[in-house]
Amino acid sequence: AFACFIIIALIRLQPFNDRVYFPKWYLKGLRSSPAGSGALTKFVNLDIWSYLTFLNWMPDALRMPEPALIEHAGLDSAIYLRIYLLGLRFFVPIALFAFAILVPVNWTNNTLEQSKLTFSDIDKISISNIPEGSPRFWTHIVMAYAFTFWTCYSLHKEYELVASMRLHFLATEQHRPDQFTVLVRNVPSDPDESVSELVDHFFLVNHPDSYLTHQVVFNGNKLSALVKKKEKAQNWLDYNQLRYSHNQSKRPTTKTGFLGLWGDRLDSIDYYTSEVDKLSKEIEAEKQKMTKNPKYIMPAAFVSFKSRWAAAVCAQTQQTRNPTLWLSEWALQSRGMYTGTT
Repeated sequence: AFACFIIIALIRLQPFNDRVYFPKWYLKGLRSSPAGSGALTKFVNLDIWSYLTFLNWMPDALRMPEPALIEHAGLDSAIYLRIYLLGLRFFVPIALFAFAILVPVNWTNNTLEQSKLTFSDIDKISISNIPEGSPRFWTHIVMAYAFTFWTCYSLHKEYELVASMRLHFLATEQHRPDQFTVLVRNVPSDPDESVSELVDHFFLVNHPDSYLTHQVVFNGNKLSALVKKKEKAQNWLDYNQLRYSHNQSKRPTTKTGFLGLWGDRLDSIDYYTSEVDKLSKEIEAEKQKMTKNPKYIMPAAFVSFKSRWAAAVCAQTQQTRNPTLWLSEWALQSRGMYTGTT
C-alpha cells in the first residue's frame, strides 16, 4: 500500500497529469500548464527538489482551516481528514484508560506465574493473568461498557457534524437544474391526451403546490449520431487551425477518402469548416423533425419542481398504486443529455 502511495505521489508531479490532479485550480485560473523548453519537459518533471518535497502537501492540508480546505479541495477531502481525527478520538482516550486502569489490574496478579504455562511479559498485562472467578473481571466489564459508550457517543457527534457540513455545503453551492428535476418513465398511454398533456395533468393533481413545468423526452438516437459527428469534425477543425497558427507558411491539407488514405486532397480548414456547417444544419433539421413528429415522443418526461425538497420527495417515492407506472428518479445533469440548445 505504501509503494502504491509513493507511485501515485510521483505520478502526480508529472506535467502531463497536471490537469488531472488540479482541475479546480485550472477552472479558477490559479494554475496554468507547466512551461517547458523541450519535448521531454512536457511529459517528465526534471525538477529534483519537487521529488524531495512531494509530501509537503500533507502537513499543509492538516494545518489548513476546514472552510478553506473545503473551498480548496472540496467537501470529500475535509471528510477524509476527519476520519483520521475520529480515529484519534477513538483510540487515544481508550489507550490512556486501558494503560491507567486495565494494565495495573492485570499486572498485579500472579496467575500465570503459578501455572505451568509458557508465557511472556506481554501476557502478564492481559486478561489471561486474572484468576477464574476473580472480582477483578468487573473492571474489564465496566471498561468494556465505557469504551462502547465512548465509541457510540463519538460516532453520533461526528455523524451529526458531518451531516451539518453536508447540508451547509449543498445549501451554499450553486444550484443546478438537475437538482430541481425528476425523470418520470413509463407514462401510461391515453387515447384522449398526449404524453405532454397527461404529464401536466397528473402532476397538477398530485403535486399542485410544488409542480413547476415539464419537458417530454424524444427519441434522439439519430440526433445523437449527428452531434457526435459534428464534435469529431469540430475537433479536427480545431486541430488543423492550431497547426496552421504554428506554421502559416503552408495550410494543412487532407484526403476525403477512408482514413485519409485516398480521395481528393482538400484544404483541411475549409473542408472541416464546411463539414461543421453542414452537420449543424442537419442537426437543426432533425430537431425540428423530432418536435413535429409524434412518433419521436417517448413515454417519459423531465418534470421540474419549485424546490429541491419537492424534487427529492418525488424522486424517492412511488407515485401510483401500480409500481410499474409513473416511475420517478433523479434526472441526469445537463451534460448527460441532448437539450434544445445542443
